[in-house]
Amino acid sequence: MAKDLEIVRVPVLADNYAWLIYDPTTADAAVVDPGDAGPVLAEAKARGWHVSQVWTTHWHPDHTDGNAAMKAAGATVTGPRAEAAKIPTLDTMIGEGDVVRLGTFTGKVMAVPGHTAGHIAFHFEELGALFTGDTLFAMGCGRLFEGTAEQMFANFQRYAALPDDTKVYCGHEYTASNAAFAVTAEPDNAAIAERRIAVDGMRAEGEATIPTTMGLERTTNPFLRATTPERFAELRAAKDDFKG
Repeated sequence: MAKDLEIVRVPVLADNYAWLIYDPTTADAAVVDPGDAGPVLAEAKARGWHVSQVWTTHWHPDHTDGNAAMKAAGATVTGPRAEAAKIPTLDTMIGEGDVVRLGTFTGKVMAVPGHTAGHIAFHFEELGALFTGDTLFAMGCGRLFEGTAEQMFANFQRYAALPDDTKVYCGHEYTASNAAFAVTAEPDNAAIAERRIAVDGMRAEGEATIPTTMGLERTTNPFLRATTPERFAELRAAKDDFKG
């Protein structure tokens, strides 16, 4: 899936990922969450791409600090209407059910509050691609800074309804620490234990673990496997205190 768009992972800051997206048919390019514009612009230049759009999932500086420089380089910035007061670089404000367009492709906006009050995600159904920002991570979920476990549980139920082959492009390389927690949350889950070994090996070699897939998350992400808001809240509280 997502074979008709080129999606390039760009490491920025300590452990963030920005995502460059390119439609080769129209030569249009966008970037999701450029916390630092420098690496994004360098990668785009190396590929001969001009980035005309920035798509922002939420207001946190490690996802928005590159917006101004991207605008100076010719991009427009689109992001959550509910957080417009905290994202002064926004040109276009969007929310649940709105769409973003890149060349010949259309993505639907999902309102997914919890990490922040107005967090959004971008779902390209025809491509099987989902950009989750700091909500769904590989083997984990984002902290609840401005929302509730009930909200994030509802988000994860929406994510869980997507096909197994949906690729998930999240905002951070947190998989190793998430895996360490996951084996304590579900000590009898062999798939989690196996994945932790694989993830630790990948990270030891300097390899990225993102993107992941909904199918893989369905079997190895305790938060996606939670069946009630109460269980989700227990897991999030335990992860907040986890020292492993």
